Amino acid sequence: MIGQYLITFREVLEAALITAIILAYLTRTGRENLSRYVWYGVYLSIAVSIVLGATIWMAYGSLSEPSKVLFEGVAALIAVGVLTTMIYWMAVKGKDIKKEMEERVGVVLKRGVMIAMISLAFVVVFREGLETVLFLTPFLVTDAVGTLAGLAIGIISGFVLAFAIFKIGMKINLQRFFYLTSILLILLAAGLLGYAMHELTEYTVVTGGDPGWLGQSAYALDISKDSILHHKGAVGSIFAVTVGYTVSAEWIRVIAHVLYLVIVMPLVIMVYRRPDLIEKLTQTLKKFLRIFSRSEPSGDSDSKAHPSGNRYD
Repeated sequence: MIGQYLITFREVLEAALITAIILAYLTRTGRENLSRYVWYGVYLSIAVSIVLGATIWMAYGSLSEPSKVLFEGVAALIAVGVLTTMIYWMAVKGKDIKKEMEERVGVVLKRGVMIAMISLAFVVVFREGLETVLFLTPFLVTDAVGTLAGLAIGIISGFVLAFAIFKIGMKINLQRFFYLTSILLILLAAGLLGYAMHELTEYTVVTGGDPGWLGQSAYALDISKDSILHHKGAVGSIFAVTVGYTVSAEWIRVIAHVLYLVIVMPLVIMVYRRPDLIEKLTQTLKKFLRIFSRSEPSGDSDSKAHPSGNRYD
C-alpha cells in the first residue's frame, strides 16, 4: 500500500498544484469568471481516467493465464518508462512549472475562452491521471485491496496538502519535496523493473521458450512463505512494493534492478544538486549533434561531385 500511496499522493499533488496555479493566475488577471471552465476540464479528466482504469482492469480479467503474465510484465515496463520520464521531467522543469503554466494560460486566452480553458485543464490533469493509471496497474493486478487503499489515501492527502499550500499559506520547499519523493520513486521503479523482468521470464518459460542463464536463480533466501519477512508477508510485502524486495530472483531481474539504480539514481540526483553540470552536458550534446548533422560522409560528397562514382573518369 505504501508504494501505491506514494505514487498517487505525488500525482494528485502535482495535478492539484497545476490546477491551483491556473486558477490563481485567472484570479490575478481579473478572469475569475473563467474558473468554471477549468473545473469542467478537471472533472472530465478525472472521469476519463476512471473509465480508462476500469477498462484496463476488465480487459485483464478476460485474459488467459499466460496472457495475464505477459500483460503484467508489459504493464510494469510501461509504468517504469513513464515513471522515469515523469521523475526526470519534474527534476528539470519543476522549479519553472509556475512560470510555464502561466505562459500556457496566457497563450490559451488569446486563442479562445471556453473550449481552450477546458482543453488546457483536461490535458494537464489527465496527464497525471493517465500516469497514475499506468503506474498502479501492475500493483492492482497483484494487490487490488492495497492498491485501492493507497489510491484513496493518496488522493485525500494530496488534495489536503495542495489546499494547505494555496489556501492556508503553508510554507513548504516544493523543490526539496519533489527531490526526496523522486529518490523514493526511483527505488520503487527499480523494483518494478525487476518485477517486469521476472514476469517476462516466466512468460517465456510458460510458452516454451528458454531464457538461458538469465532465467536461472541468482539467489534464494531461506525464508518460508508463512514468514512475515517473505515478500508476500506482512513486513516483506512493504519492502517488496517500495524497493523490489523478493526472497528469490533470476539473474535478469537482479541485473535490471541494479542497472536501473546505477544509471537513473545518480542522474536525477545530479539534476537536483548540480543543474549547472546537466546544462553544460546538454549544451555540449546539442553542439555535437548540430555539427554531426551538418557534416556529410565523404562518399556522398564524392558521388555528388562525380555522378559516375569515379573521381578519375
